[in-house]
Amino acid sequence: MKHLVYIFLFITSFVFAQSGFEKGNVLYQKGQYEQAIQAYESVLDSHQQSAELYFNLGNSYFKLHKVAPSIYYYEKALVLHPEDADVANNLKFAQKLTIDEVKEVPKVGFSKLLRDFTAIYDFNTWAWISVVFGFLFLGFFIGYYFSLTASSKRIFFFGMFVWLVSLLISLAAGIFEKNHFVNERPAIVFAEVVEVKSEPQKASPATFILHEGTKVFVEETLGNWKKIQLTDGTEGWIQNEAIREVK
Repeated sequence: MKHLVYIFLFITSFVFAQSGFEKGNVLYQKGQYEQAIQAYESVLDSHQQSAELYFNLGNSYFKLHKVAPSIYYYEKALVLHPEDADVANNLKFAQKLTIDEVKEVPKVGFSKLLRDFTAIYDFNTWAWISVVFGFLFLGFFIGYYFSLTASSKRIFFFGMFVWLVSLLISLAAGIFEKNHFVNERPAIVFAEVVEVKSEPQKASPATFILHEGTKVFVEETLGNWKKIQLTDGTEGWIQNEAIREVK
């Protein structure tokens, strides 16, 4: 009986989420962006999420010229669907409305080559690639085991070696990307203007100022403060309520 209740609640929440999402789409098409946002957020309140939902929320906030929320939801959409060109394109438009111009320090050397390679796919895609290579390795192993001639055994043995190396590389890339995803904590500044302190104290002197919509990366949390880093390597402390973490 308890399982039936859970199934009923799941179906009910799913239907409610779908109706809220569709209602939001209708309101968005009518240009009623604030009402569309309320409909979309009702879906989030039911603990449902999708890249399309976050994308539509970002579009709605962008139409209302609300920079920080639009960037925030575009970033959340990219977390779920990092290869979505439409989301990435709209994010660039929204970022043009921000005040702060923070340069990105380019990575060099082996770390850059490694990151460029593993970032080709997200860790889920790397996992599926590993599965494919694993089956190919197994297929060539079976072929090697049942081969009757020396020439075919050499071919299958060489194939086993190639697919095994490919499997190990894809596994390592997936693990690297997974660790990068887990450890990276992007956040968006929601405060219109906020001072970034040199220490996690209100009395501490401000080292620089940030404006809404700027993307930062959280490195550490201490009470009501978060240590952040910008893409140019600048660091400082900011109060929790001034930013919202994307993940």
